[in-house]
Amino acid sequence: MVKVRIEEIAAGGAGFARAEGKSIFVDGGVPGEIVVCRITQEHPSWSLAELLDIEQASPERVEPACGLYGVCGGCNLQHLSYPAQLAAKTAILKDVFTRIGGIELPLPQVFPSEPWEYRNRMHFHCIEQFQNNGSCWGLKMRKSADIIPVPDCPIADPAIRELLQGDQKTRYAHTPPGKDRFTLYARGGLILSEGGTRRGKTQLLDRRLCLDAALFFQSNGAMLEKLIGELREIAAAISASYRSLPMADLYCGAGTFAAFLGEMFPGTDLVEENKAALALARENLAPLHSVNFHARRSEDWAKNGLKRRYGFIIADPPRQGLGKSLAFRLAQDGPPVLAYVSCDPATLARDSKILLGGGYGLKKLSFYDFYPQTSHIESLALFEK
Repeated sequence: MVKVRIEEIAAGGAGFARAEGKSIFVDGGVPGEIVVCRITQEHPSWSLAELLDIEQASPERVEPACGLYGVCGGCNLQHLSYPAQLAAKTAILKDVFTRIGGIELPLPQVFPSEPWEYRNRMHFHCIEQFQNNGSCWGLKMRKSADIIPVPDCPIADPAIRELLQGDQKTRYAHTPPGKDRFTLYARGGLILSEGGTRRGKTQLLDRRLCLDAALFFQSNGAMLEKLIGELREIAAAISASYRSLPMADLYCGAGTFAAFLGEMFPGTDLVEENKAALALARENLAPLHSVNFHARRSEDWAKNGLKRRYGFIIADPPRQGLGKSLAFRLAQDGPPVLAYVSCDPATLARDSKILLGGGYGLKKLSFYDFYPQTSHIESLALFEK
């Protein structure tokens, strides 16, 4: 056993401490606390530890709202007050830019979320209950592939919570037969699932967008509206000469961003390798003229696509980020204004270093808390040549 003082929250959500010159990561630790922990994994320069006792608690420590917290693998910050969660994740985002990108930044602008009942899209596992011809839904255990039944989830949309708490027959109607893992989407009275109604339209600001439960869509609709609002402001502020050029939406998915921004430009190119998602984008962009759809990886499209002049590009890559090839291509031939939506600060910082080396300036960095009670960090970086 070892006694340590938790200094901060590290990327990934563990409390960070030091002992005899070695970094120690303690799950469940809160900054400022003195805790007793047991080392569970030893590495040459760092260790993982299990929290055993809190000798001096922080006022930022709170009672988790979920009875499965610590067992379920979904949340890892419920023991931390929401203001402290925001502060910790903002500091992580800033620190990652310094360590990986070599970029010193002021604290990013923070867009908070409702801390509970915010999540509109969730993945569940079906746990068959043969004795009563029904099923219950479950999630993975923390640090395990095992599935545990989930009778409620306080971060889920109220309609999803109602399904979890309700009778098995109702859940069964949304459970795809023969499929272990499935997706459910609920917002504003709309419920879509891979076992029931898969396709529908959701209201975002002043638009209704088509989505499919089996395809990716942002999981926090209220935060997505805030992000779209900032992107609209960015696009509206672009100079008239650049607004006279077309825009492109890379990794466009269902075309969400282009559906709101495309009307500001004379033409729009959407790039997405998932053909089913691109089909949804065609529906969502139907009201616009001069729209081109490219069923390709954004990295492959950029080899020739960037020969066309654009006034604005938005990129929303997966956790892997843009990657070196696309980042270098954008640094060399990208538009005057580039908006980068990121779900991983490390890859954003890595790509930002390349973009800044190619002549861009990082004009703004915003932190959007799409996933309260977790260590997940979404952000928006604005680059200008």
